[in-house]
Amino acid sequence: MTRFRLLPTALVLALLAGSAVAFAVSEGLKLQKRPITPTEITKVFSPVCRCPQAKALIKLRLLRRDTITVTIVDSSGKEVRRLVNHKRFNVGLHHFTWDGRDAAGKVLLSGSYRPKVAFSDIHRTFVLPNPIHIDVTRPKVTVVSVKPRVFSPDGDGRSDRVTVSYRVNEHAHALLLVNGHQRVRTFLAPLQGSLDWNGSTREAKLPPGTYRLSLVGLDLAGNRSLPAAAGSVRLRYLALPETLPDAAAGTAVRVPVDTDAKVVRWTVRRGSSIVGRGLGDRVVVVRAPKKPGRYVLVLDAAGHRLRTDLVVKR
Repeated sequence: MTRFRLLPTALVLALLAGSAVAFAVSEGLKLQKRPITPTEITKVFSPVCRCPQAKALIKLRLLRRDTITVTIVDSSGKEVRRLVNHKRFNVGLHHFTWDGRDAAGKVLLSGSYRPKVAFSDIHRTFVLPNPIHIDVTRPKVTVVSVKPRVFSPDGDGRSDRVTVSYRVNEHAHALLLVNGHQRVRTFLAPLQGSLDWNGSTREAKLPPGTYRLSLVGLDLAGNRSLPAAAGSVRLRYLALPETLPDAAAGTAVRVPVDTDAKVVRWTVRRGSSIVGRGLGDRVVVVRAPKKPGRYVLVLDAAGHRLRTDLVVKR
């Protein structure tokens, strides 16, 4: 009779012991180190951009030697591409790339995808928490303003550069093209901003003249927008009318000068001789020599020099 009374107690103790073992196994599995560590995974890329961002990089560190399978799954967990199929890898850092296409070579739709790694020896599979976004849509850039349209990069603090203000419909770098060649790129990728051009290339200052501007947006995936026209600007230091009217001997001649310099120095020469000199601003008043003939008018402003003929008549 006593033996039968002890049966329920023994059963309860057995169940408790079994639960304790199961809990210990479960907690032990939780405490096991993951056999893989993501070290670098591309966040966003464009398979159609024909640029360095056309492929996604998946850099993983394996903490144990194993036979693994690496796949890409979509947001629903469905496999869309197998990158590695049941291949043996040693401990260490390993690189994999994905071109954003499925097994048939078709570019996948824009969206979020994740790497999935299956370990054969330990029968465990990990879907990495690092999403990879495919973006195949061009950004759109709008030019807001271009100021000034005439500039002189002579370092005097007045109209030394052109400022182009813009906005884009997604985070993107702005590229300023001058006559079709990239001259400026923004470091950050805001939704709106501005960039400056000081009339130079990487090698040197460009000569005076008229230049055509356009703006291109480059999003974080590498997609380029269509160029947005920004009109033309004129780079000049000193400019004069194409021809000066003939001057009467000994009279004052008004010479309009296109410059932003505060002071313009003028000199009238004949051969190596200086026959007149003075100061002016945007309108230089030159005293014509008393002797008729052909002279050279030299103008200096902010370190730049311009020469033109001055004909003096009776």
